[in-house]
Amino acid sequence: METWKNQLYFGDNLDILRGQHIPAGSVDLIYLDPPFNSNATYNVLFAEKSGEKSAAQITAFEDTWQWGQEAEGAYRDVVTLGPRKLADLLQALRAFLGQNNMMAYLTMMAVRLVELHRVLKPTGSMYLHCDPTASHYIKLLLDSVFGHRFFLNEITWKRTHSHGNVGRNFGSIFDCIFVYTKSDSYIWNQLYAPFPPEYIEKTFKYRDPDGRRWQSVTLRNPGPRPNLNFPFTASNGVTYYPHPNGWSCNRERLMQYDKENRLHFPKDEKGALRLKMYLDESPGIKLQNIWDDLPVIGSQAAERLGYPTQKPEALLERIIRASSNEGDLVLDPFCGCGTALNVAERLKRRWIGIDVTHLAITLIKQRLHDSFDPDLAPFEVIGEPADVLSAEALALANRHQFEWWALGRVSARPAQDKKKGADSGIDGVIYFDDDNSGNYKKVLIQVKSGGVKAGDIRDLKGVLDREKAAIGAFLTLKPPTKPMREEAAAAGFYEPVHFPGHRFPRLQILTIAELFAGKELQYPHFAASGTFKKAARQHKGRTPKDKQGELL
Repeated sequence: METWKNQLYFGDNLDILRGQHIPAGSVDLIYLDPPFNSNATYNVLFAEKSGEKSAAQITAFEDTWQWGQEAEGAYRDVVTLGPRKLADLLQALRAFLGQNNMMAYLTMMAVRLVELHRVLKPTGSMYLHCDPTASHYIKLLLDSVFGHRFFLNEITWKRTHSHGNVGRNFGSIFDCIFVYTKSDSYIWNQLYAPFPPEYIEKTFKYRDPDGRRWQSVTLRNPGPRPNLNFPFTASNGVTYYPHPNGWSCNRERLMQYDKENRLHFPKDEKGALRLKMYLDESPGIKLQNIWDDLPVIGSQAAERLGYPTQKPEALLERIIRASSNEGDLVLDPFCGCGTALNVAERLKRRWIGIDVTHLAITLIKQRLHDSFDPDLAPFEVIGEPADVLSAEALALANRHQFEWWALGRVSARPAQDKKKGADSGIDGVIYFDDDNSGNYKKVLIQVKSGGVKAGDIRDLKGVLDREKAAIGAFLTLKPPTKPMREEAAAAGFYEPVHFPGHRFPRLQILTIAELFAGKELQYPHFAASGTFKKAARQHKGRTPKDKQGELL
């Protein structure tokens, strides 16, 4: 039997779901946080669109869905091939909303929900994360696909602290999470929230001599039980009589409670015998559907990656613990920066992630390695270029995706100040610390998918000088010319002050073919320099301090 490998797909989740990569009835838990126009104004979403500009776009930092050929095709698929109730609903929504961004969003979600329902096990659950802009429409779609009787909950999650800049409206600080199951036999692990301090003080008001807190609870049976109606003589020599309904347990259990000092004797011998319920044995309050107790990802949070739609790990941990067990399969079809995958890995679940940008794929790979090496379970990336020909195909299809993928090959992050469509000479950056001083140096990277010339290397050298960068790298799909190699060699070397004898070419040219062959970018690896800021380490493994001094 082949060992399972976790799977990370690059591509449109609709293509991957329809391509039968994920078998029907194979997934235990689905969590999805699709782009839902959270940054767009309500009125813009409902504005009529001609559809002439572009098809729906889903990129790393854009929540834009526009009515065009792609949305029209998805609409046709649902109406002609989809479940009848969903088809009827979508036609009614189009008559009501018209052809606008909101309708495009709902159509593109509808066709994906059909496929997600198909891959879910009969015992599975799905959590869909959205905001109030479209939640009322999304619930109608879910009712049509899953059936309204399998609606389990609407969770209200407090995603941020109170806003101080609220104008003529109430501050919006909550998101919606809809929970649906595929049948009545769904996986459920009851979770509890801790008791509030004021509740503890009021309810667990008694203490044993050792300081152990407890409350006194009734031993009365809620209904008449003649077989449990008997006198009981306790260790204090007093005989107690039950309520007419009877005791809540049999004689043997009462004797065991007495032996364990768990009986609360009343001051009046004719009073009711009661039971001690200890605070440290109480699971807490059963979790309700308003989640305002989870920490938000603040600017100084250890898990913060800088990804715009990142959700806290505590949120995903609660979801995964409640609706799956160890070894179960978790799917996130819009996995973004990979929080669901990271938590699934930590909780010993199998996982599948899908995202449509190489930027996200690179981030997820680095995050998983940073968090779990050397204990990371095997996983495979499906859909990335595997050779020069497929890299060339990606460059032709989408230059920005090729650029993000190439940066990921050298563990670089995209330059934050690079504007889309512009070429500032810097596509990516790597930070490193070669003297343990905390003063990080930079490797600046430029990616070229088209023709190259010696002037490109001279320009990059000028950028290095301007930015006072230690090293520059030129990643190219096309082979460099001899003058390019000569220009790079003339740039000299970077030599770490604290490690004499070690030196690195200040300007390096690496072809995509060389990267596939195993050639690496040369720079000091004295401290961890991940693609993005590190995720909080959850497993045992090397820390950044352990990595210092590992000169590669």
